[in-house]
Amino acid sequence: MPPVEYRILAINPGSTSTKFGIFVGSKAVLVRNLRHSDAEMAPFRGRPVLDQEEFRREALERELVAAGEDPCGFHAVAGRGGLLRPVHSGTYRVNQAMLDDLKAARRGEHASNLGALLARAMADRAGVEAFIVDPVSVEEWPERARLSGLALIERQCLSHALNTKAVAKRYAREVGRSYEQLRLIVAHLGSGISISAHEGGRMIDVADGVNEGPFSAERPGKLPAIELMRLCFSGGYTHQQMEALLWRGSGFYSYLGTKDLAEVEQRIDNGDARASLVFDAMAYQIAKEISAMATVLQGRVDALLITGGMARSPRLVAGVRAAVEWIAPVVVYPGEDELQALAEGVLRVLRGEELAREYRAT
Repeated sequence: MPPVEYRILAINPGSTSTKFGIFVGSKAVLVRNLRHSDAEMAPFRGRPVLDQEEFRREALERELVAAGEDPCGFHAVAGRGGLLRPVHSGTYRVNQAMLDDLKAARRGEHASNLGALLARAMADRAGVEAFIVDPVSVEEWPERARLSGLALIERQCLSHALNTKAVAKRYAREVGRSYEQLRLIVAHLGSGISISAHEGGRMIDVADGVNEGPFSAERPGKLPAIELMRLCFSGGYTHQQMEALLWRGSGFYSYLGTKDLAEVEQRIDNGDARASLVFDAMAYQIAKEISAMATVLQGRVDALLITGGMARSPRLVAGVRAAVEWIAPVVVYPGEDELQALAEGVLRVLRGEELAREYRAT
């Protein structure tokens, strides 16, 4: 008998958009990005992100029907994994324990928390299983990496694990080696930045771009702790305002009033010295953190992989490359093909190449 051509629906919710793709095997046959207007999102301001589930599911179903696709015509559904408890890398079945943890939002509110709920809703309609793949809470650190320097606080691992792991495995295939054999540094450069060290098939350290590492379009990276404390207790900000500032109001947006890297580069081309300084500082911090991860790998690095939306900028890549290419060869994978990574993770389970993991409550 010919092999089954598995049809997989992959869903990646963002803050103001819902990306989805239909895959036959690992080949995308339909990809859409549903952008949600300010007017559409207005009723959900100040409410838990999971309140958007019905609105987004209905929009997704309408788009599938409009494209001539049967919302029930899939072998499995994959959603982006959200802010769950720390887990190992892999593909997980969406179960009740996972949904309960996402609804409780113990690790915070984020659009990715919708991924498992949307996948489960669409999978239930089709009568198939729902999965997530390499959620942002993947944590594979050795014990020593968890110590922060203050016993009351432990370092937290939240990263772009889905794209990071997929890119690392893609590079391994291209060079004819296994991911487990390689020592890699992966820099995901997007609206948030995460820079990670990989050894033995594990992501052994990460700078996540919110608590540590370089600033990005809207996130602060590492901040001076004492000055941050003073700002928090200045009386000028509520807890909610500080969270919004650190998650969405920092980075080059706080200096330049834009989150669009192309606009920043246009300002540089027009002679804007402030934009040039901020851009240079971001590239400097990215390179500095990559170099720190080289130390984690004891200076033995097979390759530096640069990926994410900002990796489409030749100017940014050139600035980072010039500072770090002495460490190891630099390979660039522009963009973040997370829908593909979701589909491939589920496909490995459907084909019996790996076992699905079970998420367990704490």
